[in-house]
Amino acid sequence: MNWHIRYQQQARWTENLRAYVFDQAGLTTARRILEVGCGTGALLENLPAQTGAAIYGADRNLSTVKEASTHAPGAFLLCADGHFLPYPNSSFDLVFCHYLLLWVKNPKQVLAEMRRVTRVGGAVLALAEPDYGGRIDYPPTLEQLGRWQAESLHKQGADPQMGRKLAGLFAEAGFRQVKTGILGNEWNVSAPPTEALEWEVLQADLAEKLLQKDLQTIRKIDEVAWETGQRVLFVPTFFAWGRV
Repeated sequence: MNWHIRYQQQARWTENLRAYVFDQAGLTTARRILEVGCGTGALLENLPAQTGAAIYGADRNLSTVKEASTHAPGAFLLCADGHFLPYPNSSFDLVFCHYLLLWVKNPKQVLAEMRRVTRVGGAVLALAEPDYGGRIDYPPTLEQLGRWQAESLHKQGADPQMGRKLAGLFAEAGFRQVKTGILGNEWNVSAPPTEALEWEVLQADLAEKLLQKDLQTIRKIDEVAWETGQRVLFVPTFFAWGRV
């Protein structure tokens, strides 16, 4: 799995939302911006073109931080855990994360840390948190895909229902003017909104549950459903942001 390509794919899914939320949160006037859980730099690599701010990134995985330095060479990067951010209070104007909170041990603590390092009047954003409990797969022969993937994510330590919890977490963390919602989803019925890479991820998630031949059978059903215009695939993905 090439994780940078995967993170770039996720970045494309949220591109329109980010443009809107970043504008509302004050991206263009921010002087210091931090991404918590920056991964390989898929979002950071495009930020310099959108703002003149100093860009920072933190991720607990040293190898991904090293890779991020090649994709976002102008960013100030650290290997750090979001539960214990190594920055002083009120260090940033805007702090955000992207597909992160479902993977952390204590999302409340991570949000508290993001709030701590943001100045008064600044903004904290969770740009994308999926909710596999609300996943819709159609036709019925594909309904089990969502349940299987949710079970796999849970075994990996993720919370597959983080999306529905996001607004409550922001409220509990004490943010002001919290705004939340679900990403829009639309696609051409003759072509999937995902790519071949999405099946690569799904096969990795379900490798311990299904034989390879069974996965390939399901994949063929999926392909035919797209070709015939029957396929529905919807994973509600939530966002939230608020002021400090």
